[in-house]
This record gives sequence, C-alpha cells and structure tokens, in this order.
Amino acid sequence: MRRRNLLLAAPALALAPGGARAQAFPSRPIRVVVPFAPGGAVDITARLLGERLQPILGQTAIIENRGGAGGNLGADVVAKAEKDGHTIAVTTATIMAANKFLYRRSMPFDPVRDLAPVTRVSTGTVLLVVNSSRPWRHFNDLIEHARRNPGAVTMGSSGTGTVSHLTISAVARAAGVDITHVPYRGGGPAISDLLGGTIDMMFDVMPALMPHVREGRFRALAVGSADRVDYVPGLENVPGMRELLPQSGIDSQSWYAVNAPAGVPEDRIATLHRAIVQVVRTDDFRSRLEPLGFKPIWDETPAAYGAYLREQERVWQAIVEASGATLD
Repeated sequence: MRRRNLLLAAPALALAPGGARAQAFPSRPIRVVVPFAPGGAVDITARLLGERLQPILGQTAIIENRGGAGGNLGADVVAKAEKDGHTIAVTTATIMAANKFLYRRSMPFDPVRDLAPVTRVSTGTVLLVVNSSRPWRHFNDLIEHARRNPGAVTMGSSGTGTVSHLTISAVARAAGVDITHVPYRGGGPAISDLLGGTIDMMFDVMPALMPHVREGRFRALAVGSADRVDYVPGLENVPGMRELLPQSGIDSQSWYAVNAPAGVPEDRIATLHRAIVQVVRTDDFRSRLEPLGFKPIWDETPAAYGAYLREQERVWQAIVEASGATLD
C-alpha cells in the first residue's frame, strides 16, 4: 500500500517547487529566427538583442537567418515551430501588418492568428537620398523637377511592396508627381546603382544609407516619418513629412518586434517579455541602435503589442491598397 501511495503521488511532484525547477524555462538555447539575410537592419537588431538576452535568460540565443518571400518564409518557420517558447522571430511591420495584403493568395500563415505577440523592440523610419551629383539640394527641388518631367525621375527600392516602395508611392501621390519605381532584389543592388548614377533616388532604412551620406556620396533630402529624426547625427536638419507634405498624413515607421508561435503558454511569453524589455530599456541597447537610425521601443504587456498590431493592420492595408502593389 505504501508503494502504491508513492506511485500515485509521483505526478504531483512535478507541481512541487522541485518539480517546477525541473520544468524551468528556458531549459535549452533560444532559437532566434531572422526572416532576412545576414547583415541587414533586422539581423543587426536581432544580434544585439540576442547577445544581451543570454545572461538574463541563462541560455544561449542562436541566430538563424531564414530569408525569402519578404520575410514570410522565416516567420512561417516560427509560426509552425514547437509551442514551447524556445523559438522566436524578430519580425517587422511589413511581415506582421503589410504582407497579408501583398501576398493575398500565397501568404502561408496569418500573423495575428499564428504568431503570439511578445513586444516591439525598435522603431525607425526610411531616409530619402539622392546621388550627390544630382542638382537637387532640397526635397522641393526634386519634386519640382519631377513635376516638370513626368516619369523622368527614377527611384530604386529593395523590392516591390517594401517600406521603401510603399513610402515613395505615398509621397508621389501626395505631391502629385509621377516618379518611376525601379524595384531591385534587395537594398544592396539598388544602392550600388544609386552610387553609379543609374537611378536618381531611393528611400531605404538608415543603417544602409547613412555611411554614404556621411561620406558625401548621397545627399539626404527627407525622412519618411512625420517628424524629424533628431537623434541621428547628421540628420538634425533633414525635414519630415509633416513639414514637407503637411496634409498627407504620411508617417512611415519601420518597427521591429519579437513574436513566438501562437499557443506558447502565457507564463513563458511573460518570461520572454520581461527579459526582452529589460534589454531594450538599457542605455547600452539605445546607444547601439540610435546611430543606425532606430530607437528602442517596448510594449508594457504582450497584449498591448497585440492591440497595436491590430491597429497597424488597418494602416498598412490602406497603404498597400493605395499603392496598387501585389506580390502574388
């Protein structure tokens, strides 16, 4: 009888303090999926985050780059991963809020349904630059030239449906000009052609453009956000959309976030949220991000990020539909 009682009690031991320690989370390395190639802004952010999470969580953070389909491939890997919290993704505004309207027939997952919100980690905007050999010294110079020469100004982007493409589409509509969009397979080739003078201008994320601005090869004419980006050295006098196109309502923000597979237990989501927010709120993280053109940002709870995401879906749906962009 005593042996039987011990056997019956055994399952309960998992709920006791010692059993809780045996089920501690995380119990193995955290897999951080980056849905883009190495070296880009998302990858840089993920690596800064991963390095600083290790001492907090007590586990190594392993970065895994899984690019393709505008970030959908890597995010889909996470959506279908084991629901134990050991796999997370560093996602973007386009993956979470825009892609479902760009890939209407081929989107492999639903961001809101299949990925659990943890928190946003950074936000930034895109920068409008021209080749320094061009005569336009101010945004209005460029717009006036485009107005006099419809279709003559060429704007490169990192691809159809990217933040750079959607921003220039919105700007061209608001300014009433015709600018020819030239999509590339990534920002690198577009930047190379802008350096060579093959194209006239581009909007793109700041980490890729600022070295060329500081070295005098590109001239910065505007930022895509409503307001100036006064925290980036060298851009203090570059105007935002509220100054340049005050009735447009343009505020192009490229935010990055952390998501886990839907179905991960709430206590594990809470553990991830606490650890990530602890990193994001440090001066060290801020000091590494701001020179790249990004600011740390966090949500007070995973639910707050989820609510923000639902609002962003409506915003990006309107932007995508107005641009006419499709990737199906």
